[in-house]
Amino acid sequence: MSWLGLDDTDSPKGGCTTWVLSEVLRELSVSGHGIDLVGPPRLVRLNPNVPWKTRGNAALSARFGVGVGAPRELGAFGRRSRPLLSYPRGKPLTTSQEDELWRTAVEVVLRSSDRSVEGTDPTVLLAPGPLPPDLYWRAVREVVPWRAVEDRLLEVPGVRLAAFGSGQGIVGAAASIAWPGRRATWEAIAYRHASRWGSPRNVDGESVRGVAARYPETFLSYDDETRRTMVAPHTPCPILFGMRASRPDRLPKAIAEVTAGEPLERWLLFRTNQATGDHLVRRTLGDRTPASSGIYEGLVADAPELLSGGHVRFRIEAGGVQLPCVAFEPTKRLPKISRTLLRGDRVRVWGSFPFGSGEADRGVRLEGIQVLSTRPAWEKSRNPRCPSCRRRMGSVGAGKGFRCSLCGRRSAPERAKGRWVARGAMRGTYLPTPSARRHLAPRRAPARA
Repeated sequence: MSWLGLDDTDSPKGGCTTWVLSEVLRELSVSGHGIDLVGPPRLVRLNPNVPWKTRGNAALSARFGVGVGAPRELGAFGRRSRPLLSYPRGKPLTTSQEDELWRTAVEVVLRSSDRSVEGTDPTVLLAPGPLPPDLYWRAVREVVPWRAVEDRLLEVPGVRLAAFGSGQGIVGAAASIAWPGRRATWEAIAYRHASRWGSPRNVDGESVRGVAARYPETFLSYDDETRRTMVAPHTPCPILFGMRASRPDRLPKAIAEVTAGEPLERWLLFRTNQATGDHLVRRTLGDRTPASSGIYEGLVADAPELLSGGHVRFRIEAGGVQLPCVAFEPTKRLPKISRTLLRGDRVRVWGSFPFGSGEADRGVRLEGIQVLSTRPAWEKSRNPRCPSCRRRMGSVGAGKGFRCSLCGRRSAPERAKGRWVARGAMRGTYLPTPSARRHLAPRRAPARA
């Protein structure tokens, strides 16, 4: 069967690659050429640290053939809600059908991409089968030269490639087809009528909050901590809103229950790599490659430092190497737990280094913290009470005793009193508040391996 990959059709001024793929699917569904969608379309997020990324750094792909088996509805188009059907299996396309698929995809991409805007570098890729998985793993974890990917693709018999602009979209288009998809989540995206593109959205936050409560398999829909609705973008793109979930079965019902203030023009269900943590690799503390993400483990080396703006920095140590870690204030929960860490606590952290020379020395930007073990803390006893008026006395100075601020009575210096307090309740996993999480960030502590 034939795989179609798309990337980089959007720009800061608008557009959306998910909508472009939906437009390809819409045209094929009415073309009469018998080209069927096989399985769900795929929305694949790539390395979140590359400097030239698009807004969500996502690439799209879909598989096509002559459908076999009972189809299911994965979307709908237009006011009459014409269904988009997907088949569980398929037979290979004929040569003329594959030509039609290619022609349709290239035409849709060219008319839907504003190539006059710098950074819009659309790519259309057609492959006769799945591509090697390493093309995905490198694209989600490294900075990949697009020419190296192009050279590999041109060695595959039957591949067709149309790249415009810089050619950087080749990396994403190939990665979306190469994604193994063993770990996956789902997203249903609702789109606006073209006449409303660029106008303010009116997605009701309380309805989103209610949907999230009724459908516990959904995630990253509403942030109770910041009272922020997270399903609607803030750009002039065709998307009205999207709902993410760990399972696909109830997502169509979920999006139908969101109060959006305008009718949907279409909706589509995608299989995604969001919230999988695929960008994370277990690394040593000395491995600080720019534009990479990693999982690190060590002992807290010193007292956390409170930075301006509410950010917190601390260092972890292992094998004589130290690594700075920075918890940024917008993540809310990460600086809060970071402030309570003590030297000797064992933690696992995961996060990323931005692209650029010298950035790695500033430390890993945290996406999560797992407190593995804690050492006891010395809790100093409270100052003694005044024997006369029973108020707490104040310290006169180290080793100089105490004095009552009310009656002036003094007491002799006492030996420091206190107790060791266990801090085992701190053990556990701490993630950013939902509105500060990245698309790829895992929903729980990543695996050790």
